[in-house]
Amino acid sequence: MAGRRPPVTLLWGEDAYLLREAALALLGATKAAEVDAGEWEGGELQGLATPSLFGEPRALLVNDARSLRKETLEEIARYLEAPDPDATLVLSCIVAERGKVPAGLQKLVEPVGEVRKVDIAKKELEPWLVAKAKDHGLDLAIPGARALVETLGPEPGQLVAALGQLQDVFAGQRVGAREVAQQFRGLGEQKTWDLCDRAFGKDLPGAIRSLRAIEEGGDDALMVLGGIAARLRDLLKVRSLPDRMPPAQVAKEAGLRFDWQARRYQQQAKNFSMAQLVSLHDRITEADRALKSGATGDVVMPTLVTTIAG
Repeated sequence: MAGRRPPVTLLWGEDAYLLREAALALLGATKAAEVDAGEWEGGELQGLATPSLFGEPRALLVNDARSLRKETLEEIARYLEAPDPDATLVLSCIVAERGKVPAGLQKLVEPVGEVRKVDIAKKELEPWLVAKAKDHGLDLAIPGARALVETLGPEPGQLVAALGQLQDVFAGQRVGAREVAQQFRGLGEQKTWDLCDRAFGKDLPGAIRSLRAIEEGGDDALMVLGGIAARLRDLLKVRSLPDRMPPAQVAKEAGLRFDWQARRYQQQAKNFSMAQLVSLHDRITEADRALKSGATGDVVMPTLVTTIAG
């Protein structure tokens, strides 16, 4: 049948927000069961193989597919030997910056399904942002989109969150570079967000590049350290919550503003045990004491960032 989805699709890329968006677009109106790879218990594929009582389409979305265990991959491989043509399996896989699709997943999916890279080319980011703004009911001009990217960086999820702020402030107005500058004067704070995402995401090369950009911009090391400490406190709250708690509830319990933020923090918190997070809190306290005692940021901060991301 024309337009039929393949039985399995592997979506891979560097950005969690884009992967989520691509997965939901692929599924359309189909209500999918959802599981994180690290929480796979076995038997999750039974829902795909068992026809629905009322004939509804069936789907399963697997997040962080890179973390699937060997036995789970074998279970998926057995299912894909004779997949149900009316069911959809979506594997979502985040890779490191400039990373490649995991060969094992690619080999598993290619014979029977589709492997798709999800990203936005740099030259397409501004038009994409303008279109997203329109979906939010916001009239964003190209110069405004350019200013937003220059101010906040190229991370799609963070940019989309910023559109909500602009809509709250400039509803019914055309938003250009001037309005963006008015709303987002705290450039150092946004750079620190990027640093935290990379460091707690275990992207050491990216975290070091982000730290160097902050240092070149002349941002105060104590202010950056404060941002890292705030992120760690949020991760401690998230790590203390049940792993299977829905993102909306995580956001509410941890005092986060967005569901996507809760998902990201859940992913970052899984990179650490609670004991490791507590230990990092002690390291941040030591770094704060060192900076206030006269140590320079170019000595203290790389060591701390390496401890977190490494």
